[in-house]
Amino acid sequence: MKISIITLFPEVFEPILNTSILKRAQKKGKVSFELINLRDFGEGKHKIVDDRPYGGGAGMILKAAILAKALPKNGHIVLTSASGKPYKQAKAKEFSKLDHLVIVCGHYEGVDQRFIDKYVDEEISIGDYVLTGGEIPAMVIIDSITRLIPGVLEKPEAIENESFSNYTLDARRYTLLEYPHYTRPEVFEGKKVPKVLLSGNHGEIAKWRTQKSLAKTKKVRPDLLKKLLKRI
Repeated sequence: MKISIITLFPEVFEPILNTSILKRAQKKGKVSFELINLRDFGEGKHKIVDDRPYGGGAGMILKAAILAKALPKNGHIVLTSASGKPYKQAKAKEFSKLDHLVIVCGHYEGVDQRFIDKYVDEEISIGDYVLTGGEIPAMVIIDSITRLIPGVLEKPEAIENESFSNYTLDARRYTLLEYPHYTRPEVFEGKKVPKVLLSGNHGEIAKWRTQKSLAKTKKVRPDLLKKLLKRI
């Protein structure tokens, strides 16, 4: 898979792309990253990429023509935007199956709507808040996608039955938060590991994990549980 990132600040991606899973994924040949500096396509001596909004208002707008020149010839184009669709695990899985994803990092007050209308396939938001730029959302998208590409993680089961993945319950598939995890030592500051996890009874362990997933989802994300109950 190839992921191209159009940004005014390519340097902020270097440490992330060359660390941990993302670095190993590149070494394995599972993914390649292309950093495209939008400033390289700017106009005039100062490489200008933005201008004042028609109709007045605060901030500056990224120019449509500059963004269009920076686009690769093909690929699924995503714009990081506070006004985009909420990013979900299902979308990460969908993106991980693409051959080429292009992420345009929004910046300043916004992007000329004509560029969005003609070139952008999807606008994506990572939450109901506003950031100074689209670089951090782009990193979130990149990280969430790369770990899902087959062969990137050493153990494929690592991406099964985790938060926002599908759980099987009574032969149906539901989205729940992940159950709690424990490791050595068996006792930490007087608190013991739940007995069932030490029993070796995989059937009972599976039941316990499902119960804990349901309990955590009810406490932390009751909205997800409501969706589950509607389907039962």
